[in-house]
Amino acid sequence: MFNFLLCSNHLTCYIYHPMDLQKFRRTAARNKGKLAAFLKKLDELVPEDMPLLVKAADREVWETVNCMKCANCCKTMTPTYTKADIGRIAAHLRMTARQFTDKWLKKEEDTGDWVNQSQPCQFLIDNKCSIYEVRPKDCAEFPHHNKKPFDAYNDTFSNNVDKCPATYLLVSKLKAKVEAEYEW
Repeated sequence: MFNFLLCSNHLTCYIYHPMDLQKFRRTAARNKGKLAAFLKKLDELVPEDMPLLVKAADREVWETVNCMKCANCCKTMTPTYTKADIGRIAAHLRMTARQFTDKWLKKEEDTGDWVNQSQPCQFLIDNKCSIYEVRPKDCAEFPHHNKKPFDAYNDTFSNNVDKCPATYLLVSKLKAKVEAEYEW
């Protein structure tokens, strides 16, 4: 469960304890609009020291969030598999790329991207990735907090804020800091 507290920006934040994903999902759904509006505004007004703010907030996030206690991304989302991902994972599983895609993936009609046929991810076992060492690049980079410039990925963060406790907490911390200390 999370211990919830009210942040200075009137959003419910939490301090991580053993994961209560239902509580997180309710809280994140309730606050997603406010966080998305903050990120949209951040597209226009970016503090000069944003990289430092992100770095400090992200460091705090990872002191409180443990992905292996959560795995909500693997339970509710699908990565995009590149051709290189498919070849690497298929070889690891001693399959052909065709066998791999036929067994586990589908091609999205609108984008042409290869994604999982279903959720949770077929490779998630006991909240751990069974192909971690060869996982898709999209998974390896998730939750994308280190992308630069940070504000170029606001749409990504807006989409993930209700799926990833780390992203929720990062954006909540940034919102509180920017609104309290900057002309906004």
